Amino acid sequence: MEQTTENTAGRIGTDQLQLVSFELAGEEFAVDILQVQEINRMMELTRVPQSPADVEGVINLRGKIIPVVDLRKKFGLATTERTEHNRIVVVEVSGKVLGFIVDKVHEVLRISRSIVEPAPRMICSIDSDFIAGVGKLEDRLLILLDLERLFGDQQMRAAA
Repeated sequence: MEQTTENTAGRIGTDQLQLVSFELAGEEFAVDILQVQEINRMMELTRVPQSPADVEGVINLRGKIIPVVDLRKKFGLATTERTEHNRIVVVEVSGKVLGFIVDKVHEVLRISRSIVEPAPRMICSIDSDFIAGVGKLEDRLLILLDLERLFGDQQMRAAA
């Protein structure tokens, strides 16, 4: 029986990616599991005056204040009412911790790097600069987000 050790959790060998997949506006996205710290149910957000439009507010997570971004707003998508399926995905990007709201978390999956291709310019409704690639699964496409570009230094300074 195969065992996965802690240091290989995100990348199983050099040809495998381990990803957390989630839904946003009917499209399926994924991020590297090594960047995900935890996934939480929606909780009360505290609005911060003069924060960027896509920052919904902050949460107190075990004594640490974490900014939370609404990915729908970040990508310029229509906002919807929150449901019991919404989740806050807490990630670490460039040494900073933040959360982002998604419509629904699907699964943790492993895919081969060989099925990931660079993103075409018009793959989906978001800016392709934030897309690391597109995974071609048997029955669907999986859009891999580049969190470093999405929440780079400029975004993090604005949210902090």
